[in-house]
Amino acid sequence: MKHHLMIGTWTPPGVIITVAFDDEDMSLELVKKTDIPADEPISWMAFDHKRKNIYGASMKKWSSHAVKSPREIVHQASHPMGGYAEANDTQTRTRAIFLLPARQPPYAVYCNPFYEHAGYGNIFTVDPDTGALSTNLQNYEYSPESAIHGMVFDPTETYLYSADMWANRVWCHRKDEEGKLTTVGSTVAPGERDHPRWVEMHPAGRYLYVLMEAGNRLCEYTVGEEEAEGGSRLPVYTGREFPLIPPDIPNPHMYRSDVVFLTHSSRYLFATSRSNSPSLTGYIAAFAVDPSGAIQRQICLNPTPTSGGHSNAVSPCPWSDEWLALTDDEKGGVEIYRWHKEFLARVARLEIAEKGFGMNAIWYD
Repeated sequence: MKHHLMIGTWTPPGVIITVAFDDEDMSLELVKKTDIPADEPISWMAFDHKRKNIYGASMKKWSSHAVKSPREIVHQASHPMGGYAEANDTQTRTRAIFLLPARQPPYAVYCNPFYEHAGYGNIFTVDPDTGALSTNLQNYEYSPESAIHGMVFDPTETYLYSADMWANRVWCHRKDEEGKLTTVGSTVAPGERDHPRWVEMHPAGRYLYVLMEAGNRLCEYTVGEEEAEGGSRLPVYTGREFPLIPPDIPNPHMYRSDVVFLTHSSRYLFATSRSNSPSLTGYIAAFAVDPSGAIQRQICLNPTPTSGGHSNAVSPCPWSDEWLALTDDEKGGVEIYRWHKEFLARVARLEIAEKGFGMNAIWYD
């Protein structure tokens, strides 16, 4: 059976690249390069809840694209970043970096600018008929020094957790029925130079996994009961951490960790790190997770084929634990791994000569 995946680029010109993975002959092939607005390359993309639309973090814009088939993707709308006016100035390096589409009504899309002038998150409504980004519902506050790189909802989509690299903390916001957010609070990272970059949450709702970019470790947190019951929804560090680069490596400053995701069954957790030099590889780590969400053990820490560049983003298949995609923009590659009997095997790789290619891959079918 063939599975289609879509992938973006870090640099202009804008293009969405569709590839197909055949799980019978273990091959990857290029299906189509779809041109989108030239100055809106997508460094992070995500599907809506129906896989009918792609939402993109597109340099100075947030974009949406209708997916009619793997070969037919059409740009619908683009919106500027909200919050600080300087964020949209072409002379600043502020850029759209991450977005998270809600899976429950009203299906708003939650967006994070990055670098300077990034102290506000942006929320967009979507057109109820087409799913296209529609209006800027709210620009919600973090802090003036914030730079958020990853977010995740709790299983009920009542609370949103955000990894703040520059303010070195994890934020919690509460969502109302309209989709707007109010601040609950924040938890400072356990290490002064941890720089939280990514968050993932177990579907049982009690455990949050925080990936530290500069700390190069995965930290386990618990989340309390409902605020109304006297508890706090702020994450609490359990004291358990796991390495994302080999322990006691002599040059830890040459690495920066990237993303963390659960597999379809939530029995396993994968996280990656990148190196700052093409002469060094990045790493991919796997963890076993118990039904409560607690991390049981670290299974492996394997080198990846390249440094990963800006990427080295792992993308577990949404409907099976068997397949994982991994992308890098050092060489412009996408590859598929098979996860079987707790061993990781690379079964296919495809390199595409497209400037900046190799941002995150999203599984279409």
